[in-house]
Amino acid sequence: MADQAKPISPLKNLLAGGFGGMCLVFVGHPLDTVKVRLQTQPPSLPGQPPMYSGTFDCFRKTLMREIQASSGETKYNGALDCAKKLYRESGIRGIYKGTVLTLMRDVPASGMYFMTYEWLKNTLTPEGKSVSELSVPRILLAGGIAGIFNWAVAIPPDVLKSRFQTAPPGKYPNGFRDVLKELIRNEGITSLYKGFNAVMIRAFPANAACFLGFEVAMKFLNWITPNL
Repeated sequence: MADQAKPISPLKNLLAGGFGGMCLVFVGHPLDTVKVRLQTQPPSLPGQPPMYSGTFDCFRKTLMREIQASSGETKYNGALDCAKKLYRESGIRGIYKGTVLTLMRDVPASGMYFMTYEWLKNTLTPEGKSVSELSVPRILLAGGIAGIFNWAVAIPPDVLKSRFQTAPPGKYPNGFRDVLKELIRNEGITSLYKGFNAVMIRAFPANAACFLGFEVAMKFLNWITPNL
């Protein structure tokens, strides 16, 4: 009787997943910044051009603004300072502002993400081969497409989250419902897809890098610690 495949340890999944997340951030973070800037830009006044005319204009202006502001005074001196000031201003609610919207985004989007990735891995695996033998280009393809499906589900609640989290305290007393009403009333239903181009440009390479990083790290861990 053939030996059953040994299950992968949680520690290996943790380490490989962490490395995959690092790869995702490294590849995708610049366009994530652009996405948030596009999502939170105020509506333009009548007769006035918008703050950003598109993804690449936002990227250019963001880069120039950061260069110009690098020698000026900043509101937050890092993540810890930001957390302290948020807590001082709004208490624990300030730190967790937007949690419901984050869950509304991440629960369905993550489900779509991993379902699509696993389905594509199985679909792309040649007959008679193991999923673990999948080639790098096919891993990149599966991861990239999974990222696109993830963000196709995630972007409307992500827009609401960005608006809600960056709003002044008290602007939206009823939470995301007020954000949704204001957006649709002032900017139309398409405003829920602000930053779509930036998201989709980012989605494929960032998530392809994430899953490739995970698979490479897992193979490396299996090589150096086969009995873990």
